[in-house]
Order: sequence, then structure tokens, then C-alpha cells
Amino acid sequence: MPRARRSAAANKKGNAGRGSLRQELLQLKVADKLNQFKGSRAGTRADSEASEDEGASDVLSHCSSASESVSVVEEGSGSDAQDPLQAQERREDKLKEDIDNLTDKSAKTRVSALSSLRLALSSQVHGDLLIERRVTLTDALERCLKKGKDEEQSLAAVVLSLLCIQLGWGPEGEEVFHCLKPLLISILTDSSAGVTARQSCASALGLCCFIAGADVEDLISCLSVLEGILTLMHSENNSAPTSLQGLICNSIQSWALLLTISPASCIHKTLESHLPRLSGVLACESVGLRIAAGESLALLYELGRDLDEDFYPEDTESLCVTLKQLATDSNKYRAKTDRRKQRSIFRDVLHYIESAEGQEETVKFGLEVMYVDSWVRRRMYCSFKEVLGSGVRHHLQHNEVLRDIFSLGPPLVLDAAAIKASRISRAEKHMFNSAAFKARTKARNRVRDKRADVM
Repeated sequence: MPRARRSAAANKKGNAGRGSLRQELLQLKVADKLNQFKGSRAGTRADSEASEDEGASDVLSHCSSASESVSVVEEGSGSDAQDPLQAQERREDKLKEDIDNLTDKSAKTRVSALSSLRLALSSQVHGDLLIERRVTLTDALERCLKKGKDEEQSLAAVVLSLLCIQLGWGPEGEEVFHCLKPLLISILTDSSAGVTARQSCASALGLCCFIAGADVEDLISCLSVLEGILTLMHSENNSAPTSLQGLICNSIQSWALLLTISPASCIHKTLESHLPRLSGVLACESVGLRIAAGESLALLYELGRDLDEDFYPEDTESLCVTLKQLATDSNKYRAKTDRRKQRSIFRDVLHYIESAEGQEETVKFGLEVMYVDSWVRRRMYCSFKEVLGSGVRHHLQHNEVLRDIFSLGPPLVLDAAAIKASRISRAEKHMFNSAAFKARTKARNRVRDKRADVM
């Protein structure tokens, strides 16, 4: 090609600008792509045509593909905004269906409905719907407690506790509690009833009275019933049959929960009569009973010190000796997990009784933090945690009843942007966990090297 002709062509291309050069390069790339797709072994003609179109779109238009992705995201965000409403409607429909199934003739259907209600009420807050249907649900639970077997009665008592947690101490909750309180006491004190049902009724009686028992008479009557169950332990020289240990343990915990809201006169009588008895329960073979008795002892000491700063019973020194033995227990015939749990709890109990200083526990939910810094607050939190399970954090965040009990104020209303801004990135979380792991390893290595005694 002559030099003059080349220069003319070059000038012509230069005048066309960078856009024409870019277009020619893109066309060449498109041609190469199309040739590759034509030469490949495609299964069908339709598939090969779709592949050619995809290859051309990938090379030619990045802007158009970006705009399409934006539109898809916008459509998805619109559907996601509707999903919570649809999910809430589905949950309410399922809740209504389960309430209706409680009156079914089949015991299997009723048990299945109770299990579903237990999961629904522990994981979500349904205050308005339950207020509308409380009469129907109360009548159904009454029938399950009267005519059901052990499993059905146990689940009905748990659902009753969850219902009181949802309704609170208003007139609705008081009505439900006063209606079903006689049945709970009847099953709890009936030696011929199932053990599982009696355990659930002991827990439900304490929790429902704590929330919805507005009168002092209700509180005193429930305390006396639970103390009657505790006499089963004392009458057998602090040793109870294995089948009744769970019942006595639940009764101790419910009794301790009600003591947190008892008047001073009741606490004075309890300190005089039950401190020696609970000290004797520490010699029981059941790990659960020993732990329940130890935590209740710490609670009684805290209540006594609230009434009198110089509260110091005569047998405190002998009690501390027993607690120290339990805090360092290493008997091999007990399970390793039981020994670890026992030592941890009795270290806290011993430390509080000796120095009047409690251990602080932090509970995080959403963007909030709750501090469990006393044995009274610890007993309350553990009682709700036992019935709500993993849903306790959701209820602490959204349930006005729990937020009022723990003085958390009204529920926080946060938008998605605030929640997203509060979260740390995965890289930051990984760095934090790595640093914590290194620090924990160094601390443990120092203890292991010196063969130091933890106590």
C-alpha cells in the first residue's frame, strides 16, 4: 500500500475519533465470540442461539446490563417489602388453625396443635390476635388440662405460660390466670398425675402468678402450694425418688421466682424457716437439685441483705465450707458437664455469700444490651429463658411485657439502614475473634505452665 494512501486512511480514522475505533474493536470481539459459539457443540439450535445472544450482550453493552441488574434489584426489593406482611398473615392463619384444632376429638391432633402453638408463641409476639381469641384459647387449654394425658397436660401448661407472657398483667392476663390456676394446683398436687405434667404445672404456676397475679392472696397461695412440694424433699431427709427430683427442682425455681416480688413480712418468715432446709438440700445426689438450692440460697441472702445490711445468719460459715467443697468437686462418678456446671455456679454463690458481690452477665439482643447483675434479676431471666428458649431475645426486643419487667423501656423502632450500619463486616469480626482467641490462649497457657489452682 503506498505511503500517501496509508496517511490518508490514517487521517480519516483520526477524524472519526476514538469512538469509531472502539466500535470496530467491539465488532471484532463480537465476531470472534459468535464464531466460537458456532464452532462449539451445542445440544439444540435454541440453546446455540441463546448462547450467541448472551455472548454478544456481554461484550457490547455493559451499561445496558448494569441498568437491567438495577431494575431487577428494585423489583426484588419491592417483593421483599411485601414478604414480611405475607409472612405475618401466614403465621396468623396458622395460629388460628392451631387454636381451632385444640378442640379436635383426636388427642394426636390436639398435641400437634399444642406443639405448634408453643413454637409460634415463643418465637413471635401475637398480642392483638391472642387478645381477640383469648376466650377460645383459654377454654381449649382448660379442656386439655382436664381431660388430656401427661404429654397433653404438660404442653398445655407451657402454652398457658407463653399466653401469659404475651397478654401481660392486664385484665386479660388476670382473667386467664384466675380461670386456670385451680387446674394447675390440682395437677401439681395430684400424686397420680404424670410427672412431666406436674413439672410443667409447677413452672407455669410460678411464672403465671409472677406476671398476672395481681392480688397478694394469689401470691401467698401459690407460695404455700410450692412449699408443700418442697416438703417432699425435707420429709425424706433431703433425698427424694429420682422420678420426683425434676418436680422438686422446678418447684424450687418457681418458689424462688415468686419470692422476688414477695412483701418483706413474707421474706422474713422464709429466711427463718427455709435457709436451714435449703442448706440440707446441698447434700442431695441430684446435680439439678443442688444447683437449684444453691441459687435459691444466694437469692435469699440477697433479699435478706436488702432488708438488713448486716444480715449474717449463724450457720453462714458452715454453709461456706459446704459451698467451697461443691465449687471444687472433682468426683469422677459424676458426668464431666455436670461437674463443670456445678463448679461454675457454686463459685458464684460462694463469692456472693462471702463478699456480697455478684457476677454480672451480659445479654445482647438487636442493638441493645441488658445486664443481669443480681440474683433476683438472674432468677427472672432464667425463668423466662426456660420457657421461651431461643426466642427470649426476640421477646426482649419486641415484647412490652418483658421490657417492662426488666426496665428496658418501650421497644425500639429501627429502619433497615440503622440495623445495617450497626453490623460489623466479616473481616472485622474475623480479626476480633482472632485477637480474642490469641489472648485467651496466652492466658490459659500461663495457668497451665504454673500448674496454678483456679480456686
